[in-house]
Amino acid sequence: MSGSLSERPRNIPVSTDMTGVRWLRSSYSTGANNCVETARPSVGRCAGLLAVRDSKNPAGPALLISPESWTAFTAGVHRG
Repeated sequence: MSGSLSERPRNIPVSTDMTGVRWLRSSYSTGANNCVETARPSVGRCAGLLAVRDSKNPAGPALLISPESWTAFTAGVHRG
């Protein structure tokens, strides 16, 4: 990843502004649209981060986190 952590965005106000990304849902997701979606931007200031958005609001904001933080979060949820 390039750029310091403080230079990297922490969110995107409109996730549909992130062009060229493929949003994925968990294989455990139902068709009720009540889950989160993730994407891995490969270009620009967001490259190398993981984007997370609400599937009910695909044009809404997306949080940007490091892949390591996402792994730690999902491991904690799984244990909880």
